[in-house]
Amino acid sequence: MTKLELRASLGLAGIYALRMLGMFLILPVFALYAHQLPGGDNPTWIGLALGSYGLTQALLQLPLGMLSDRIGRKKVIYGGLAVFALGSFVAAGAHDLLTLTLGRTLQGAGAISAAVTALLADLTREEHRTRAMAMIGMTIGLTFAASLVLGPLLARLIGVPGIFALTGALSLLALVWVKFAIPDPGVSRFHSDTEANTARLPAVLRDGQLLRLNFGIFALHAAQMAMFVVIPFALIHHGLDKAHHWQVYLPVVVAGFVLMVPAIIYGEKRHQLKKVFVAAIALMAAAQLGMTLALDSLTAIVVLLGGYFIAFNILEATLPSLISKIAPADAKGTAIGVYNTAQSLGLFLGAAAGGWLYSHGGAPFVFAFCSALMLLWLLMAITMRPPRAVRTQMLALPDGWQGNPATLSARLRALHGVEEAVVIAAERVAYLKVAQTGWDEAGASQSIRETQ
Repeated sequence: MTKLELRASLGLAGIYALRMLGMFLILPVFALYAHQLPGGDNPTWIGLALGSYGLTQALLQLPLGMLSDRIGRKKVIYGGLAVFALGSFVAAGAHDLLTLTLGRTLQGAGAISAAVTALLADLTREEHRTRAMAMIGMTIGLTFAASLVLGPLLARLIGVPGIFALTGALSLLALVWVKFAIPDPGVSRFHSDTEANTARLPAVLRDGQLLRLNFGIFALHAAQMAMFVVIPFALIHHGLDKAHHWQVYLPVVVAGFVLMVPAIIYGEKRHQLKKVFVAAIALMAAAQLGMTLALDSLTAIVVLLGGYFIAFNILEATLPSLISKIAPADAKGTAIGVYNTAQSLGLFLGAAAGGWLYSHGGAPFVFAFCSALMLLWLLMAITMRPPRAVRTQMLALPDGWQGNPATLSARLRALHGVEEAVVIAAERVAYLKVAQTGWDEAGASQSIRETQ
């Protein structure tokens, strides 16, 4: 990477991390705080307040990404960060649950993830794009893990309103950072690997393998949000003050990260990703089933949370990889857009369902719901086709390339180790699915030269 590419990648990964902080930092403390506000005596409304962030995210992230193609990436990011900051300050000043819900809704309306990834694509060359996107991916897991530990600690130091105010202030600082530290792209154009193409939506929505993964990310985050409507109250019930909840989350989060790594390496290197994937869903289902029966024991809760976080981290890491392997070469961005929308819907509906079930049947009903989601997902995953042992490769076409895209696509597909190839002249890119090792890269470069 050049210095400019590295600066853009690290800077935009930080912006993305800020968005995730807005979602995750209050997760372990929100339900307890909301319960103390006027209107917070009903868990249904607590769930709606917690999940409202996901609803506006789901509704706006794809449209705002498309808007960034028309008016510019940075303009959309500026607006999104400003709205996110406004929502944070509204939530910080909330004195009742309704105002808190409004603040969370506004936070979600700052849906800049699609515009951020599109800007990153503008600022990085094709051969470094995957590495740049991986930096953003790393921020998601790290932010989630850090938030579960930092949330209770910050709540003790500055209170939940202080956490909201902090995220608002960081959002305003991020706005300045985007203005002065993130380079302006020399050329801004559509990128099929990072942006949603409405013309490719029907194919993506009809793909049964992708639909399984979309349901998976929906179920994973629906269960997550439903669970965190209940878990803070369960820890309080066992005499653990909310200021010390981090002592539960820290060891299980660390265990989840440590044990995730060998599982992912085994799945990718040994081409056993489906086995690892299915095993993680089964572990998640077992943890949720255990929660329905064992909430009367703090030790059992900690052990089951450990299993949950191991499974969560594996699934959170493997799902994007599976999307990349399964999605058509020229529709990866569209597939990811649908996937992200499904995730956001899961955040909203999971929190809403968790609150409603908790108010009507207590914690066992919530975890029975989570278990049902996991078991249904497990059935879908078992019947899923094993993913191909491929990776995405992008090759830039030279400036002024005037060849025939269909001819070059056919030549590339005929090369050893190339399973799929689509040339899009307007983007000056050839999108390939290639074997993880040993594909004919030299032949691909020669084909491009000979067809221009």
